[in-house]
Amino acid sequence: MILSMTGFGRGSASSSTKKITVDVKSLNSKQLDLTMRVPACFREIELEARSRVSSRLERGKVELNAVSEIIGGETPVQLNTEIMAGYKDQIVRMSDALGIPEPADWFATLLRLPDTLKSDTSDLDKADVEAFLDAVAIAVDALVDFRVAEGRKLYDFFVSKIANISGLLEQVAPYEQERVPRIKARLEEQLSRLGSIEYDKGRLEQELIFYIEKLDVTEEKTRLRAHLNYFLETMGAPEGDRPAQGQGKKLGFIAQEMGREINTLGSKSNHAEMQKIVVRMKDELEQIKEQVLNVL
Repeated sequence: MILSMTGFGRGSASSSTKKITVDVKSLNSKQLDLTMRVPACFREIELEARSRVSSRLERGKVELNAVSEIIGGETPVQLNTEIMAGYKDQIVRMSDALGIPEPADWFATLLRLPDTLKSDTSDLDKADVEAFLDAVAIAVDALVDFRVAEGRKLYDFFVSKIANISGLLEQVAPYEQERVPRIKARLEEQLSRLGSIEYDKGRLEQELIFYIEKLDVTEEKTRLRAHLNYFLETMGAPEGDRPAQGQGKKLGFIAQEMGREINTLGSKSNHAEMQKIVVRMKDELEQIKEQVLNVL
């Protein structure tokens, strides 16, 4: 079964002091393009988390955002009283020197000055690390489940479009048989306008046969049916038989081959109704190509 590259997942886990929430979002991309935003205290394990996410998601433009909340213990932000005392002494001296009044609200004044607050983000124990990695794993699992659900929708969509193209291909046969007598009648009509000019009817039949052979679309129809079947087989391949570069790329290549056969069919049709059918085939194929870009 195919998987979509589009998805979203959220996971959360807690230690005794922190609650970590991780959101993962994925869109289509030719390769894996992973962006991670994590709190400063988890930067030391960002590479390990990146490796775990990459091994699961394979392809896509992936954004991971992690948020850490304090749920126990002392707050990591503390007042830097030594710095604040130094600021206050300087402000008092400045007030005396310049003859201006001291601030009415010392707290508001001092807390706006640089470095009056200090934070300790180095306190990261093993439980915090495990909680962070668990939250990442839960979010990635949710994203994979989302991809599976979207993949089912894509599968049904592709099956429908392949069936439509196959049905249109069957409609070609009646018009294909009409072409020979029509072409022959048209050529004979044009030759009759030449009046007294004589021509070899045997040679005309021979040239007509060569002309009809050039317009024969049997091979194109056979190859197109084979591509349609191969597309369905590739979508239904079990996980162990999937191509290393991803099913999406392989399905894209097959769709390109389908397009070549449809284009050739159109160029050889020489029949207005057949060309209308070819246009409808192209419309169905374009819809397939658009959605193939979302397949993993």
